[in-house]
Amino acid sequence: MLTGTIIKGIGGFYYVKTPEGCIECRARGRFRMKDETPLVGDVVSIKRTAEDETKGSIEEILPRKNVFIRPPVANIDQLVITVAATKPDPNLLLVDQLCVTAEAAGVVPIICINKLDLDEQRAEEIKAIYEKAGYLVLLVSAREDWGTESLKSVLQNKITAFAGNSGVGKSSLLNRLSGYFALQTGDVSEKTKRGRHTTRHTELFELPFGGYVFDTPGFSSYEAEGIGAERLAELFPEIACHVGGCRFAGCAHIAEPGCSVKEALQQGKIAAERYESYCSLYIAEKKHKNWEK
Repeated sequence: MLTGTIIKGIGGFYYVKTPEGCIECRARGRFRMKDETPLVGDVVSIKRTAEDETKGSIEEILPRKNVFIRPPVANIDQLVITVAATKPDPNLLLVDQLCVTAEAAGVVPIICINKLDLDEQRAEEIKAIYEKAGYLVLLVSAREDWGTESLKSVLQNKITAFAGNSGVGKSSLLNRLSGYFALQTGDVSEKTKRGRHTTRHTELFELPFGGYVFDTPGFSSYEAEGIGAERLAELFPEIACHVGGCRFAGCAHIAEPGCSVKEALQQGKIAAERYESYCSLYIAEKKHKNWEK
């Protein structure tokens, strides 16, 4: 029996990186019976076939640190949430949704602002918002190769997923990290000002300087729906640290008087953009809960 990590899954075949090389595997039938599917990022035990040592079967999926559904990946250490300073215009609500998704899964969110060369002022404004929230923020330009060394140091010896809208430059950044990737990149549509999807399957790449990176199609989804509106405040770090001083127990931090969170907002300790995202997500969670009833 060998232990390895699934680095790619296509058409029912799983490619497992082990100390003895990459083994092409099928999952044993018992996984289907248990409605359990191996995911890219899973650490698995495999058994090689007697006829061909480059092929085998997955025998066991070892316990996961976390799991995501869209796209289906497991065992992420950190999520690099990528946003463009411009082209396409930054969608900060989506950034905050992804931050909440990461926080809920116990994954470290890192904010990466690309296309610094196109609008440095806007990049600095976004940086200030997320540094106030306590997040690490990187300013980079894939086109000009600015800031990529700092990005490399953050990725080293970690398992990282990139997330964000299409067109923000995720694939271009990965290409800058290593020519090994040679990922297809897409232009931003002049008509829609949105990017064209360029990644077609989920794959885990080994970095030449240590660590792994997912290139994950569709990782712009909000997966924290259903967490409960009452839990949302704890998933915004800069809001969570002001909870507890409110006049009323169970304060939603939206319309109640004597709210310590709104007081911190007025004092500039919480960015207005982040608070607006919190309110939007809170209202959406309440509606979701009511709909379920």
